[in-house]
Amino acid sequence: MSLKDWFANRKKRRLETALVDSRVCDDELHKLWVKCYNCNSSLISKDLDKNLLVCPNCDYHFRINARTRIEQLLDKTSFEEINAKISPADPLDFVDTENYKNRQKKAKKKTGLNDAVITGFGEIDGQKLALAVMDFEYMGGSMGSVVGEKVTRLIEAAIEKKLPILAITSSGGARMQESALSLMQMAKTSCAVAKANEEKILYMTLLTEPTFGGVTASFGTIGDIIIAEQGARIGFAGRRVIEQTIRQKLPSDFQTAEYLMKYGQVDMISHRKELKNTISNIIKIHAKSTKHQKKSKK
Repeated sequence: MSLKDWFANRKKRRLETALVDSRVCDDELHKLWVKCYNCNSSLISKDLDKNLLVCPNCDYHFRINARTRIEQLLDKTSFEEINAKISPADPLDFVDTENYKNRQKKAKKKTGLNDAVITGFGEIDGQKLALAVMDFEYMGGSMGSVVGEKVTRLIEAAIEKKLPILAITSSGGARMQESALSLMQMAKTSCAVAKANEEKILYMTLLTEPTFGGVTASFGTIGDIIIAEQGARIGFAGRRVIEQTIRQKLPSDFQTAEYLMKYGQVDMISHRKELKNTISNIIKIHAKSTKHQKKSKK
């Protein structure tokens, strides 16, 4: 090999190395930065995490999964999960564009969950409560038999332990792959909430982005106190379906938490940074009220 060829080969190798390095840098940059869906700002991932996944520029609340929600709300290491091993079946052998069992496997691989809700007990500022947190990443947070069963079991356990209950919703509605079995969960969860009401157990709901369909029409909106996270979209049918039905254009803020607050459909709206403090205060007020009632009866 001549000296000229040697230098040419060396230059080629350097160029190839530089291209590989630039691709690696691009991949790393993609992990380090996140674009806001609302204002298109480029945000540093670590800073966004520290800000509870809320855009510092426009206050847009990013969707968060169930595990992250639990970490943000509860005291550290206080959460104890229950009924984690309950898994969905396929009683109807349902197939649409894909086999239902395959969809379940993909959702489980993506989220690490057996279904679209995590239930258990935890503490907020040292106050014990029962908690059901839905995860939109698992098949759009759809409510099937497992979601209904786990929510119902949690409420029954909370009644037995005399603990306040918080249900955090994030769902597209009933799970179509389970047909009528899914719709039955609306009645089952509502009946469980009615039992809690009879036993004077505090039942709170936190509606987050998005909450629609059968979840809105059941345990999502029958809380003693209904809290909506700032900017969350909440409704029954989707915006397009309603517009096509009534043949009218709906307001731009239709089905937002702020719109529902305006018309008395929710009790309060809370920024994500204030949620823990808000829920803690509600539990404290209810506990004091319950003690006062017991004393007055004596």
